Amino acid sequence: MKKLLALLVIAAPLAYAQDAEITYDHEVVAPGIYRLIGADGQFAGGGVGLLTGDEYVVLIDDGLYPTGKALLAKVEELAGRPADFIINTHAHGDHTGANELLANNGAIIVAHDNLRKRMQADENQNTGPGALPVITFSNEVTFHVNDQEAFVFHVDSAHTDGDAAILFREANVIAPGDIVFRGLFPFIDLDSGGSVDGYKRAMQRLIDMADDETRFISGHGPIATKAGLETDLAMLKDAEARVKALLDKGMTADAIVAANPLASYHDQYNWGFITTERMTRTLIRSLTTEE
Repeated sequence: MKKLLALLVIAAPLAYAQDAEITYDHEVVAPGIYRLIGADGQFAGGGVGLLTGDEYVVLIDDGLYPTGKALLAKVEELAGRPADFIINTHAHGDHTGANELLANNGAIIVAHDNLRKRMQADENQNTGPGALPVITFSNEVTFHVNDQEAFVFHVDSAHTDGDAAILFREANVIAPGDIVFRGLFPFIDLDSGGSVDGYKRAMQRLIDMADDETRFISGHGPIATKAGLETDLAMLKDAEARVKALLDKGMTADAIVAANPLASYHDQYNWGFITTERMTRTLIRSLTTEE
């Protein structure tokens, strides 16, 4: 049941994408760096980053499988050619779905060791040699491309156990994948090695790396700032504390859900996949499961 629920973030938009003509829009994050999103509010997957330049074209994630051709077209529109590299931030299919298509068009896929292992073990994602990363790293790796230093680093046990974030130093832009759900309750995938404590640490690391001018290519939600991340981290810490206070009183999970301790966050942070109830149950599970 837990695995089924986790797949809903991929399956529901996947079915929609198969029935719709999804195309991509773009937002300029910094000179030569874009965030690609589904046009007209359509869901094409998680936020995609694109670095263009005379030397190399680099994608950060690549959305859902059915939107791969549209993504390829958008990259060629903005960069003049297909991507040379794809950096996957984690293994979920709304961020890795077009790997195989883009690899067949010349891209080299790079990711954390654990991401490759998880994709390799999943027959829905291990669909061919092009679907999997061919270069992996354990802690960090740096790309020197287009006069940018792109520092790719692992954050441990956060959204999953294979998360990576990318700092474009010269541009002051960070692409953190699903470590940032700006203004939304985050999906912390406890079944894929993620943890609430790790997620909080990862968010704090991003905040500590940033200044007021830093822009974040959110995994979900709009382009974010340091102040936005601070707001979201404060929400998560407070939400966890509220749930813990009720657990400390001996209340059951169902009783805590009925008490609705996150009610004051509902109007802003509730969304279709991670509802207020599901966020509450994630926090309950995290606080009551021995690590």
